[in-house]
Amino acid sequence: MGGSGIKHIHVAVGVILGADGRILLAKRPEHLHMGGRWEFPGGKVEEDESIQQAMARELKEELDIDVKAMEPLIEVRHDYGDKQVFLDTWCITEFEGIERGVEGQELAWVSVAELSEYRFPDANQPIVTALQARLS
Repeated sequence: MGGSGIKHIHVAVGVILGADGRILLAKRPEHLHMGGRWEFPGGKVEEDESIQQAMARELKEELDIDVKAMEPLIEVRHDYGDKQVFLDTWCITEFEGIERGVEGQELAWVSVAELSEYRFPDANQPIVTALQARLS
């Protein structure tokens, strides 16, 4: 860790696209940073993992789904002051399994038009904008 004490976090973010074009969102637990806001599922990339390995592991752990195909969407860097996040965001275009909130999180399938009705962490806003441009 450097002298600044600021944490740098590499996050695999999955924009899961349903067959009907809707997108899967998960609600952050209230006790976490930005709790109660909606987000695209994913999690921290471990040092020995590729983005593909991290995405597969995180989405299996959080949603009990198996990623079959993914493609890059956008890379977002955001400074929250106490931490800097790098959101390595990919569209999950194919998966197997029935999604469920393994960790008790609420899930919602929403259309691109409905994204603006949900409150996201600040770092997620460029992802929402990219999706609106790509899928509308």
